[in-house]
Amino acid sequence: MKLLIQIYIALNVIFISSFGWGYTNNYLIGQAKRDITGSAAEVVMLGYAKSDQVAAGIHQRLWARAFVVADRLDQQRVALVTIDAGMVFQGVTQAVVQQLQQKLGGRYSDRNLLITATHTHSGPGGFSHYALYNISSKGFIKENFQVVVNGIVDAIIAADRNLKPGYILLNKGELTGANKNRSLAAYLNNADAEYYPAEDRHMTVIKFVQQGKPIGLLSWFPTHAVSMPNTNKLISGDNKGYAAYLFEQKIRQQTGGVDFVAAFAQSNAADMSPNLALDGTGPTKDSFANTQIIGERQFKKAWSLYQSASTQLTGPIGFRHRYVNMANQQVLPEFTDGEIRRTCTAALGYAFAAGTEDGRGPFSFQEGALKENPFWKAVTWMLTQPSAALKHCQAPKPILLAQGNFKPFPWSPEILPVSLLQIGQLGLLGLPAEVTVMAGRRLKTTVAVQASALFSHLVVAGYANAYAGYLTTREEYNKQHYEGGSTHFGPWTLAAYRQIFAGLARSLAGGIPIARDMEPSPRDLSAHQLTFQTGVVYDQPPLFKHIGDQVMDVHPSYQSGDTVQVSFWAGHPKNNMKTGSSYLFVEQLVTIEGKQAWQPIYTDNDWNTRYHWQRKDPLWGTSVVTISWQIPVDQQPGHYRIRHEGTYKKNWTYQLKNYQGVSSMFEVVGRGRNK
Repeated sequence: MKLLIQIYIALNVIFISSFGWGYTNNYLIGQAKRDITGSAAEVVMLGYAKSDQVAAGIHQRLWARAFVVADRLDQQRVALVTIDAGMVFQGVTQAVVQQLQQKLGGRYSDRNLLITATHTHSGPGGFSHYALYNISSKGFIKENFQVVVNGIVDAIIAADRNLKPGYILLNKGELTGANKNRSLAAYLNNADAEYYPAEDRHMTVIKFVQQGKPIGLLSWFPTHAVSMPNTNKLISGDNKGYAAYLFEQKIRQQTGGVDFVAAFAQSNAADMSPNLALDGTGPTKDSFANTQIIGERQFKKAWSLYQSASTQLTGPIGFRHRYVNMANQQVLPEFTDGEIRRTCTAALGYAFAAGTEDGRGPFSFQEGALKENPFWKAVTWMLTQPSAALKHCQAPKPILLAQGNFKPFPWSPEILPVSLLQIGQLGLLGLPAEVTVMAGRRLKTTVAVQASALFSHLVVAGYANAYAGYLTTREEYNKQHYEGGSTHFGPWTLAAYRQIFAGLARSLAGGIPIARDMEPSPRDLSAHQLTFQTGVVYDQPPLFKHIGDQVMDVHPSYQSGDTVQVSFWAGHPKNNMKTGSSYLFVEQLVTIEGKQAWQPIYTDNDWNTRYHWQRKDPLWGTSVVTISWQIPVDQQPGHYRIRHEGTYKKNWTYQLKNYQGVSSMFEVVGRGRNK
């Protein structure tokens, strides 16, 4: 009898393993999520570089989502972080590593850390250490820098502490209708353009399962997070943020509140626009609807791939990382046109100032310009004086700004991190650039040739660990569309990155360490930051009013589908960023154990709420907060109220005081019933 039971168990193990129904807990995995929203008012947003796109409230909060994966045997580990931000700046990564090493010793370094950005253009700026990215935000903004750094650090530490045995499943599929090539003329200039579609429609997802319980999803799909236009002034994670919100909400509804983190990361998205009309709009003319539609399409595809994921990642955890001077790389003939070539000191072209189909620049620059304009030539010369050698190196780009020439520090970094991470048969190519579709294909081909035995799946993880513009193919560069004009280091930049990744792949495949004796070190500019923004002086209401008093109250009743709106005399959001909390709460009157209580059901992170701040009188220090809630069509009938929390700075004493404002109670009735 005992023998029969043993045979039965053995046969079941073989049967389950053969059909993929049983998975081994071969890794230690953990996840966490932290708020990085930052200043919600009077800070220029990062991405479009428009000085009049000044934050004035919140549509959805911004988050750092972290996953840690460790080998169960040797404890080799990697941390993968996706942040809702325009870019990941080098100063942020440096500060994150410094804090992690202070708190966790040598467990994490810049070698095994991959921080990437969703590239939303609707988040507050001012958190770079390089001038090019802080100009529009009037310099460095310390509180924004700190909230981003602290959020990433806290998320990684929490994910690390949450490590438990588990496994990871991978799936891939195609998503149509969520991106379109915005620089088709440049793409078609590629020698191999006819063999590939102009859009990269591939979505890769990995599903994290910890001790039999799903705890996370990480999705890569290339589409710019610019569904919200350059006129938007509400903080938003854009289509990527909405996709993550939908995924986490659906898991929460299905499980009754399980801790789950869903991250929607970028890939080679440089020329991939979500604005399908290629005029800053699409699929509709309404930006909120577009954000919702493109986000929902990514969510639905990710959900389908998540549900059917079955390929288990198995094998070692590994990583290779190098710092390189991208302004001075000698590139071997095997990666160029057969001759030794060099990269250049960083410079931006006229096409950079032209902007893109997603948002044009303020002057009369045009994409595709290959000749210098006498007026702008004079301006360029006064600012940065590009040499004849630099012009030749950057040709055919007409140089508008040679930001690499500024002293004592260049306006954008040139000592940059490049990394190749391995989780079993999955390889992640981390680089500090926005990579076009074709450039991404060539990078993956380069790694595949050098490490075919290691990887069956490769993903380009752009916007990683630092930021230094775009990355195009040489053919695309020669057309000088926005992406080529924004490729900092000249026409052979992609060739240089391919050469670097080939070396990283050979090192990882051969188990050969990276020689670091000649590796350059990135500069630390944390002590050299300037800001030209004034802080909050004081807040005060009109005479005979109080902060928190209603300016406009709600109606007595609403139908489902209606929008509720209430406003209050308010303090400045910079007084308290409400990190991990909310400026607004939609509350329902419920009965718990025979007693009535107000239960929060929505916050300023929810899609159906909006928090809008407006300065009324700068001299007197008066401002108003308006809160709106679009009632879901399936909202439960009942009694509700809206509560606002904030902090104001007192006149004369300048003390910070918390306050709240509360609307009158109102009734929600089903649509079709009389109000």
